[in-house]
Amino acid sequence: MNNLICIAGPTASGKTALSIALAKELDAEIVSCDSMQVYRRMDIGTAKPTVEERAGIKHYMLDVAQPEEDFSVSKYCAMADPIVEDILARGKTAIIVGGTGLYMDSLVRGNAFAPYPSTGRREELEALAKEKGIEAVVEMLRAVDPESAARLHPSDQKRIIRAMEVYLETGETITEHNRRTQEIPDKYSPIWFALEDEDRADLYDRIDRRVDTMLELGLLEEIRELLASGVPAKATSMQAIGYKEFVHALTAGGSVEAAVKEVQQSSRHYAKRQLTWFRRNKAIHWLRRSASLGTEEILAAARQVLHETDK
Repeated sequence: MNNLICIAGPTASGKTALSIALAKELDAEIVSCDSMQVYRRMDIGTAKPTVEERAGIKHYMLDVAQPEEDFSVSKYCAMADPIVEDILARGKTAIIVGGTGLYMDSLVRGNAFAPYPSTGRREELEALAKEKGIEAVVEMLRAVDPESAARLHPSDQKRIIRAMEVYLETGETITEHNRRTQEIPDKYSPIWFALEDEDRADLYDRIDRRVDTMLELGLLEEIRELLASGVPAKATSMQAIGYKEFVHALTAGGSVEAAVKEVQQSSRHYAKRQLTWFRRNKAIHWLRRSASLGTEEILAAARQVLHETDK
């Protein structure tokens, strides 16, 4: 059997329950692929599986970064890839589970990321953007990498600066680097699964209920403790859906009730974007759930796919 399995899907679709059920059957180990569950002390708002929910299954890539850190896909792959290699080398099955499509795709492809040096170039570009506006950096980028300049929105200052930094440090545009990387065959060939609801309204209802449950579990207290410990409100971790809206409510006199509605709406929009991302992957076996299909039925469908691919 293929010893690498990916379980993808939108937020609140049941990925955690399926991955743990499947891991029990296969004696597998789980590698989380969630850009926010990497952060320590951010448990409720990220829907991180509790110790009880993990049911004794080994989980990796949870709690590997401080909330103050500026985590990235390159850091994720640098940390997660050796873990996957180790699991497979021990003859066990690795289940990569999460909803962060960019991270999952990059890990499977084995992307070699452009260097991320600390030579002061980035700081110089940030200073230029602060003094003259990001358009000054866009003009520089347009002269050497017009594709990136056209593709990146002016509001995406971080990636604009990153693209210009790569060129200044390596002499190669990030467009050229990405094109060369995409020509390399994928490092891994997993069996792909993704979860989807037959009725989108069911997913949206679960998302709304999940936000209410997070508040009941103490999300506001979690956010207060993070802020009190010195985590900046503008930290990357605090820009996640479910944090930034409540940070505004707690620090800028906003309404918690309004923040709840905003989180629910943003989460629904995010789920839609996740589905769009994963639908581009033609290798995915879609596991569709309905009101009459729970984890056991979905597990049975996944089991059938694994049996067929093992023939």
